[in-house]
Amino acid sequence: MTKTYLISGAGSGIGRAIAQKLGSDGHTCILLGRNADHLQQTLASLPTGEHSLLPADITDKKSLNNAFATLGNVTIDGLVANSGIGGENNWGDTDRWQTIIDTNLTGTYNFVNTFLPKLNNAGEKHILITSSVLARLGVANYSAYCASKAGLLGLMRSWAVQFAPQNILVNAICPGWVDTDMAQQGLQGIADGIGITKDEFYDIAMQSVPLKRMSQPEEIAGLVAYLLSQRSITGQTIDINCGAVMNS
Repeated sequence: MTKTYLISGAGSGIGRAIAQKLGSDGHTCILLGRNADHLQQTLASLPTGEHSLLPADITDKKSLNNAFATLGNVTIDGLVANSGIGGENNWGDTDRWQTIIDTNLTGTYNFVNTFLPKLNNAGEKHILITSSVLARLGVANYSAYCASKAGLLGLMRSWAVQFAPQNILVNAICPGWVDTDMAQQGLQGIADGIGITKDEFYDIAMQSVPLKRMSQPEEIAGLVAYLLSQRSITGQTIDINCGAVMNS
């Protein structure tokens, strides 16, 4: 059965891979993000279908409301809250704390609540949130990122209880290192900060990963597609990090 999914952060990385996977499975994707050119590139990579673009900024409620209005009578079977930004933050005049929290945590809250009325009234519906392995771990100078991604897990659990009577299943995934532009930039930034090459820091980072490799975006997309297809898992965080974190 063809379903319709709204994916935030669909212009690159994991979001693009999710759209490609869902599109290849025969579903319709609505691609939301701030960069229309990047969304167009994702759209061009999808199989033929009634896919569409929805330029919007999840940190801006007016932008989201305008996007909501353009959907008209369209109904949605699932919301994939994937938008996010990374990088360091440091106390001071250039501290990025608020920007990161506003995007990753508050932006997810804005996105889901704005489009919640679009969820189909029939059958199971899904909300899937992209968190991070750094919701589980601490990294120096990543306080905003770690806090925002941990906050998403609390948000997910609350929504799972709140929306269960409406037959909405809410889950989160915690990817580890994934080979995306954001991850490559993160590797470079940390390497620059400690005065080594990116390749040298990659080797250091993989020492704490039992499988000694990054995941590929397509692997994350496969897990997302499964979670959007099932009927029994809700209120759960699924770790997908090549063994970097092992929870019993």
